[in-house]
Amino acid sequence: MTAKLTLDKAGRVVIPKKLRDEFHMSAGDAFELKSTADEIVLKPMRGEARMFKKRGMWVLHTGKPLSAGEVDSVIQTIREERDRQNMGLE
Repeated sequence: MTAKLTLDKAGRVVIPKKLRDEFHMSAGDAFELKSTADEIVLKPMRGEARMFKKRGMWVLHTGKPLSAGEVDSVIQTIREERDRQNMGLE
């Protein structure tokens, strides 16, 4: 995507909504800035896991793939918590 951006008096630019949606950006997100003699590159920092809704489902984005063991562990933990709630133990 190519877009023309304008710098305001406070030195801010607005990232187009289409691009923010595509990269799941929201207020408060951090960016890494790299510059060369004739180029500026902004890269979203994905150090922490983020959750967002995609097509009505919650998605956890960690920035790196999860192993099958990690996924199984999370699913098991969620099932155990749900079972305790259903049994009135929490």
